[in-house]
Amino acid sequence: MANIKQQIKRNKTNEKRRLHNASFKSSVKTAIKAVETAVAANEKEKAIESLSFAHKKLDKGLAKGIFHKNFVARHKSSLALMVNNLEN
Repeated sequence: MANIKQQIKRNKTNEKRRLHNASFKSSVKTAIKAVETAVAANEKEKAIESLSFAHKKLDKGLAKGIFHKNFVARHKSSLALMVNNLEN
């Protein structure tokens, strides 16, 4: 445990941020899984809706500095490919 007052404050904010980021990452994983589930069930309309939401979440994570740009690009690309390969 830190003895310096400023470091104690810093540790508090770091912990708050860590919990917030963990929650956000979890919601992104859920959004990605929703797209994958819709694709597996061959539901194109639902997949397109879920894809839009997942892209929004990934972009927001990139803007906030939670994700690296290549991570976001890789996931957006693979999800779009899955949805585009659906037949309906």
